[in-house]
Amino acid sequence: MSIVAERHLDLASVQSAWQDLNKLVPLGAITSEKDYKRRVSVMDELLDRIGANESHRLMPLLDLVTKEVEAYEAKQQTMPEATPAQVLAFLMEEHNLKQTDLAEELGGQSIVSSILNGKRELNTRQVKALAGRFKVSPAVFL
Repeated sequence: MSIVAERHLDLASVQSAWQDLNKLVPLGAITSEKDYKRRVSVMDELLDRIGANESHRLMPLLDLVTKEVEAYEAKQQTMPEATPAQVLAFLMEEHNLKQTDLAEELGGQSIVSSILNGKRELNTRQVKALAGRFKVSPAVFL
């Protein structure tokens, strides 16, 4: 059995090193868009310097910053700017649907066509029907 000498944790040195590191590379939960952009910039710079070298001494720092960025992005529920018609067209394409496939739910093929062409807006009943069909929040159609 080998004996491993325990090293005393010098908190004063740790605090000083942490403060210096945190000035250069802010760490911890991302709380604002400005902080997010700064963290992405740090992550990009680390990626540029480290590349694919997984044994690089800064790889643990890159991993930590990447996890913080991913956690922030996961919390953000940003939806791209799209009209309800564009959302519907996208979902139809993703599900390989034609206008006639939605005719019954929306009130006829001509209504589907009018909605997709932006000549008619979705009403509440149609939004609920589409949200149910595609298993999405009704908010995507508003």
